[in-house]
Amino acid sequence: MDSIIFDLDGTIWDSCDTVALAWNSVFKQNKHVNKEVTKNDVQNVMGLQTPEIGKKLFPKLDADTREQLMMTCGAVENKYIEQYGGKLYEYVEDALKKLSKKYRLYIVSNCQDGYIEAFYTYHQLEKYFSDYENPGRTGLSKAENILLIMKRNQLSNPVYVGDTIGDGNAAKIAGIPFIYAQYGFGKAIEFDHVIENFSQLLELFE
Repeated sequence: MDSIIFDLDGTIWDSCDTVALAWNSVFKQNKHVNKEVTKNDVQNVMGLQTPEIGKKLFPKLDADTREQLMMTCGAVENKYIEQYGGKLYEYVEDALKKLSKKYRLYIVSNCQDGYIEAFYTYHQLEKYFSDYENPGRTGLSKAENILLIMKRNQLSNPVYVGDTIGDGNAAKIAGIPFIYAQYGFGKAIEFDHVIENFSQLLELFE
């Protein structure tokens, strides 16, 4: 193994409280929306791409209105994340520091453009990662973004760490092992290894 590619939400941190605040600030000012989301609502759509989130939360809105609403949510969300951050899971920074000395680390997340940058800005963890990708920049699926990171950085034997079935499927399509973060938001059925907390990556890979 030469590298580790990470999902972000439900794997490295939990930003649901901040995201809920951001989205609700947008909804209050939108005449098409009479809705307030909870942390649990946000958690239930984490890992989906933005258009899928819009369809799940606002199935009755027309496509154009929904797209504009979610674009606004994404922009406001990035500002909130940059200002308030999220909750890093236990042992994350210590483990990243140690892992980065031995492996190249990357992030591939199903988020909008600017979200990972906001995460870096608030928590100052960019120094541990060599590259990142998301559909907000590329328009690609998670599997395609994993493959893009692999090609761009000439990775031979990466693993992917994530917390959902979608993460496992993406790793499978990309042809790389999947490490299931059991402590995260989702469930996974097929995986090569499972971790119950972030520091267990050190036991697997140090």
